[in-house]
Amino acid sequence: MKAIRFKQYGEPAKALEVQELPIPEPGEGEARVRILASPVNPSDLLFVRGHYAGVQPHFPSPVGFEGVGVVDALGPQVRHLVPGQRVAVINGQGGNWAEYAVLPALFLPPVPDDIPDEQVATFFINPASAILMLRHILAVPQGEWLLQSAAGSELGRMIIRMAKRDGVRTLNVVRRREAVAELEQLGADAVIVSTEGPIDEQVRRIVGPQGVKYAIDPVVGETGTQIFQALGDDGRMLVYGSLTGEPIRVGADPRFILAGRRILEVFWLGYWFPRLDETARQQLIQGVVTLMREGILMTSAVRRFSLGEIGAAVAYAESVGRQEKALLVPGKH
Repeated sequence: MKAIRFKQYGEPAKALEVQELPIPEPGEGEARVRILASPVNPSDLLFVRGHYAGVQPHFPSPVGFEGVGVVDALGPQVRHLVPGQRVAVINGQGGNWAEYAVLPALFLPPVPDDIPDEQVATFFINPASAILMLRHILAVPQGEWLLQSAAGSELGRMIIRMAKRDGVRTLNVVRRREAVAELEQLGADAVIVSTEGPIDEQVRRIVGPQGVKYAIDPVVGETGTQIFQALGDDGRMLVYGSLTGEPIRVGADPRFILAGRRILEVFWLGYWFPRLDETARQQLIQGVVTLMREGILMTSAVRRFSLGEIGAAVAYAESVGRQEKALLVPGKH
């Protein structure tokens, strides 16, 4: 089979290469799936660069954390799957950028036929993160403000739509003035441009001097620092990424950190999902299905690349102002 791997950390366009490997065999409790499609996510590229703390690669390392596939073969003690069944492929160790992958059956939830392949390919990381962060960890009440950076990302757009549905007001940070109108059309209550002044000052001009109670940020660095400074006395902030690789300076102003009770937390889906019991997992998956059917947690559009086009796929995934999600399709020639 063809599979994308990397032998050492580096820039993805140079480090990633297509290799020919034996088709793997499933062991006890595992299933083999034929991969239909797998997205190029920021977490995949951080992993290749060596900046993804959650998973340590064993070189030469596979890559690709989520996708959609068809069950191809079953190992012993697998009873809830059947060959030919379409499943979401939640690959916590990476390996979906390939024609086949073997995973524990637990991480291969079946999905309804009415959800298209390109949506199932992006079924888990962004949609599940949106639900867990907003509804469970922060549990943002109706009418409250939620501040988020990287609001123009796929996850950012999902959060805007879901928050609107749940009665939560969103205050969204973008880097480009051109993105403002699009997010407002999606349902954003307010959009600020980070290059037009300090984020915390812009936030307080909108919500008042008290700041916001809830915030999420995947950028960190100066953006994350200013998001934290926009919190009110009892504010909570979730950091769910590290796009800049730079630190948040929570102690930049001693008067600020010694007043109130602001909480800075980390969210990593790879930590949360395995710790959910079976009932909570099923509820989360059903929640994703329901909100996808409503058009809330849908990926807006995709651009398909073959495995051999990995360099072009990576370049497109990181291009400024892109409008589509890069999707690797092993069957594309």
